[in-house]
Amino acid sequence: MSGAGVAEFLAYWQDEGERYARHGDYAWMASLIPGRRILEIGCGPGFSTQALAARGLTVLTLDALPDCLAAVRERIVASAGDTASVTLLSADLTALTEAQRGQIEAFAPDTVVCWLMGASTADTGGDVTAYREKIHRRVAELAASLPSVRALHLVDRTVIPWQAKDIGRDTLVNYHLGKTLRDLPFKAEQRHALYRKLEGTAADLARIRKTYPALKGAAPVLASLLAERKH
Repeated sequence: MSGAGVAEFLAYWQDEGERYARHGDYAWMASLIPGRRILEIGCGPGFSTQALAARGLTVLTLDALPDCLAAVRERIVASAGDTASVTLLSADLTALTEAQRGQIEAFAPDTVVCWLMGASTADTGGDVTAYREKIHRRVAELAASLPSVRALHLVDRTVIPWQAKDIGRDTLVNYHLGKTLRDLPFKAEQRHALYRKLEGTAADLARIRKTYPALKGAAPVLASLLAERKH
């Protein structure tokens, strides 16, 4: 990603992150995960890391963009005064070195989280869905390869007909079982598939309903799935 692309990416997620933080979305996500030692894949400008640290969790945050890690450090220091509970690792999930892999293993995370993955069309050839599927799969493979990991938590934005959210929970579980978790030692159950409405303006809702005319009552949501390692 170019310097201009990184700046644009951070500016976008700064605005989005502030909105989600005000609405309590990051705190909600952080409240859903078990364990005390969290490996966070991708941090953006740090709102997610801040929510994890606010719960008193110990966090190892991995991101390929130094600008994102710098933003996390600044945010945690500003809110908590120090970064003692947060360790930052500059690394590319798709090309971990032996040393980086060793640091992750030594950290011994209980839970791996990957929330609100961001991707620019310049980096994905315009196919953000394929990029998300690829990264989710890599995250799940990494989690499966770490013996200390008991759970994997994935959250992303989507649009659903809110009245059919219970049916949507089955869809979410089956999607991740068929793609993200396929042949890996994790199980996913409907009780751990949750949706949360995102705060939106009237203009946001009008745009969504125009984009998805077949979805009655279409609403922007966070789709959360907690997968647990099979015993």
